[in-house]
Amino acid sequence: MAITDIVKGYFQGLEAGSYEQVIQLFHKDAIIHSPLYGKINAQSFYKELFSATNKSKITLKNIFININNPKSAAAQFLYDWTLLDGTSTYFECIDIFDFSEEMKILELKIIYDTYRV
Repeated sequence: MAITDIVKGYFQGLEAGSYEQVIQLFHKDAIIHSPLYGKINAQSFYKELFSATNKSKITLKNIFININNPKSAAAQFLYDWTLLDGTSTYFECIDIFDFSEEMKILELKIIYDTYRV
């Protein structure tokens, strides 16, 4: 599967709030670097995120493939996020993906301004 397909699949699962759809894209030892949750394993991160989320709308703007490292990519997107309590926020975000040899997401760095959150 191509990196762009994996990244698109990731955002489809994230928007759908599907833990199973998202987590199957990750290596079993995957780490997430999040402005809100810090450094955390992928399984814990997505369980917490989805348990706190009522609805997500994602507008994917760009996918960038690292020409110097073909197992690394970044995605720019708009994230409209509604929490369980009804609080809504939105922000522009960059996610940086590093992939394992098996083309599973090994590390994800989430970058955005937390001011609105």
